[in-house]
Amino acid sequence: MGRSFADARRWMTVGTELLLDAVSGLGEDGFAEPTLLPGWTRKHLVAHVAANADAVGNLVRWAATGVETPMYRSPDERAAGIAKGPTMSACALDSWLHTSAEHLADAMGRLGAEQWRHEVVTAQGRTVPASETPWMRAREVCVHAVDLDRGVGFGDLPDDFNEALGEDILGLRQARTGGPAELPAVVAAAPLAEVTAWLAGRPHSIADAPALGPWL
Repeated sequence: MGRSFADARRWMTVGTELLLDAVSGLGEDGFAEPTLLPGWTRKHLVAHVAANADAVGNLVRWAATGVETPMYRSPDERAAGIAKGPTMSACALDSWLHTSAEHLADAMGRLGAEQWRHEVVTAQGRTVPASETPWMRAREVCVHAVDLDRGVGFGDLPDDFNEALGEDILGLRQARTGGPAELPAVVAAAPLAEVTAWLAGRPHSIADAPALGPWL
């Protein structure tokens, strides 16, 4: 399937709402709990998502002003944002998550049609139109809403998002590691949400599926 700019904007909104709802009510003990990502507590994960909103916001600012604004000022800045999480209080993290998401949505809402076509460079060095940034953010908020391990699963994400994400991951895995260009039969026969979870290297219920490493 193809994915449109409107799709990505919608998925970003849905994923953000799921993520914020999943964090709602977490206190210090809840933030200290582990996530589905090995070695990461919820503080690490929430800090990562908040810092990602700030980073994607840099690309939006680049598109809006024409002034080159990288996602991260240095290779270490992304890791520093994650490491900052455990040093922050639950209240401060919750505030950062909410305000960064709001600021990003507001900044995107102010871009005009021509600005969305401006080229920016991702943290991986890819040159893309700014219209790719909602998809970049949608993947982060949707997948990490699941990773929080607060009752959100891939089945709670829109079916068309799961389909688009699955196609995206399959292509990336094939390009980067020479992985299969098609799904193994046992995976292809599984429900869509379980297929996406498998492709993303997250917990799934597909018996006898080959093991994959994590993605995102």
